[in-house]
Amino acid sequence: MHLKSIVPIVFVLLFTNSQTNAQSHYFGSWNVGNAEYFFDKKISAWTEAQLRSQQFYNDFFYHEIKCGIKYQINKSLGVLIGTGQYATYSNGSNFKTPVIHEFRLWEQFTLINNIERLKLEHRYRIEQRWRNDEYRNRFRYRISPIFPINKSKVENHTLFATIYDEIFLTNKDTYFERNRFFAGVGYQCSTRLSVQAGWLRQFDYSATASTTKDFLQTTIFIRFHNNNGPLETHPSSMD
Repeated sequence: MHLKSIVPIVFVLLFTNSQTNAQSHYFGSWNVGNAEYFFDKKISAWTEAQLRSQQFYNDFFYHEIKCGIKYQINKSLGVLIGTGQYATYSNGSNFKTPVIHEFRLWEQFTLINNIERLKLEHRYRIEQRWRNDEYRNRFRYRISPIFPINKSKVENHTLFATIYDEIFLTNKDTYFERNRFFAGVGYQCSTRLSVQAGWLRQFDYSATASTTKDFLQTTIFIRFHNNNGPLETHPSSMD
């Protein structure tokens, strides 16, 4: 697969997300902190915390914390098991009234293709969710290209561009639940630290209504290891 063949895919994703909904909203903030400890080059434990607001760093309505174990089979294939707690609050103030409490388990595997300088990640996830004592299943697929700008690969002191698009499906009518799109830039400071920022648009669908919300997403990735870092760097959040 040649790099030129990826370009039409990227334009389709951009066009689709620009047409999903014409609603106008304030930008919210979506803040992510991700930490990972590598026991060796293949096995790691990770945790991630998130904090979201409806307006720009105001009207905070959501937080989550999750953790898990990851095993990198080789440079191209990894598997992961995770769990987390998620809380959603009503709008109008910071953490005003709890509305949804969720506990979640999930299993996923990722496949990474290197196409010239482009690193392309495919992520497949199956989730088991308990939301306010109601059980649901969900199935997710995310495609996430990363393109290093000033170097041939993502390594120390690398500026990179990244986008992703993810679809969310359930096993109940109406089946399609959500689409999430992100476009931004990041900087790999070292093997232990990288940062990323960009625009995230989330489209939520139900049989009765659909909504679109834009966020400024900022992410910090911290890696702990004793010269036994990951086989290959692909900075991406676990959400």
